[in-house]
Amino acid sequence: MALKVNLVSAAAEVWSGEATLVVAKTPEGEIGFMKGHEPMLAILAEGQVRITQADGSKVIADARDGFISMELGDELNIVAGNAQLTA
Repeated sequence: MALKVNLVSAAAEVWSGEATLVVAKTPEGEIGFMKGHEPMLAILAEGQVRITQADGSKVIADARDGFISMELGDELNIVAGNAQLTA
């Protein structure tokens, strides 16, 4: 079972799916999330969100102005004021 990821902007859902690793930027630096990560809430800083899917393919989005919420049950929600896929 992988990590369930939801990346949304103020305007629309940007990407949703399962991932083995998600790396996002906070004001303190980059943080990586994998299945089993401790629940937490963090500010999303401007930068890339890098998502590695179960098949090894990558999804990259530019995001800013929001927050990251790691929930119990291995669900990661990234809510950005502005976000768009770049790769």
